[in-house]
Amino acid sequence: MENITPPYLQPGDTIGIVAPARFVSREMLQPAIRFLTNQGYLVKTAPHLYSRHYQFAGTDGERAQDLMEMIEDPSVKAILCARGGYGTVRILDLLNLRKLQQNPKWIIGYSDITVLHSLINGWFGIESLHATMPINFPESISGNESTLALVKVLTGEPLSYTLPNHPLNLPGRANGMLIGGNLSMLSSLCGTTSDMSYNGRILFIEDVDEYLYHIDRMVMQLKRSGKLKSITGLIIGHFTDMKDNEIPFGSNAYEIIYSAVKEYNIPVCFGFPAGHSEPNLPLILGRNVNLVVDEKEVKISFTNTL
Repeated sequence: MENITPPYLQPGDTIGIVAPARFVSREMLQPAIRFLTNQGYLVKTAPHLYSRHYQFAGTDGERAQDLMEMIEDPSVKAILCARGGYGTVRILDLLNLRKLQQNPKWIIGYSDITVLHSLINGWFGIESLHATMPINFPESISGNESTLALVKVLTGEPLSYTLPNHPLNLPGRANGMLIGGNLSMLSSLCGTTSDMSYNGRILFIEDVDEYLYHIDRMVMQLKRSGKLKSITGLIIGHFTDMKDNEIPFGSNAYEIIYSAVKEYNIPVCFGFPAGHSEPNLPLILGRNVNLVVDEKEVKISFTNTL
């Protein structure tokens, strides 16, 4: 059964911006607002978007209220999360995502926003976008590869990627619903009511600013919980700014993942350009995707719903 595809955007539609995690400033978001306006969209900012409560963009209640207002506002066609950091998990119990199911719209973000993707895809059957966020939009009004690709996906252009081979790739073919996001967030959701089924699905993972032994621990958690054994394919994005101890761990992030999954007969793609580095190309989570990995290249194509 395929998930629900939210309506694609038309010129003049409204995009809402919320901050469900770390705080942001007006200056941080001006490039994104200028770019989206230049692309022909109206931009609506949440009432507490620039609020601050210690590290967070307002209290848990304020951040949840902002997201629910955007979900319930019929004029808002897509909801762009301003940044990640930490804090989205704290508002999950304050949300009524049944209302999003009744009136689907694109939820966009990555990193800490992975916890929303997990719920939206796994429990409410709605597609969402793992993509760049306003905190990353460039100063140039013309945008960059990540922002321009986001607009294309939001307007319904077919999405596919062809990538060069990576030495650690494992060949094969797979089809399944794409799930995933930030490895740290996925690991933190294991065993909670916000976790989702990995069975028969293609998993995407990325991460930033972690010690290598943390990466190994989180990958082992996914493995020992049976999640890695149950997936049909794996796509690995950026693992940015990895850290090591004085005594080296002995493997880099990609080698850690390869060691954990090499025993499974599934296609594995390393080096997909998404995550905490540029470019951060969009992925439609919750949609069926074809993954083909051979000795020359990788092809990733999403089912077109138009």
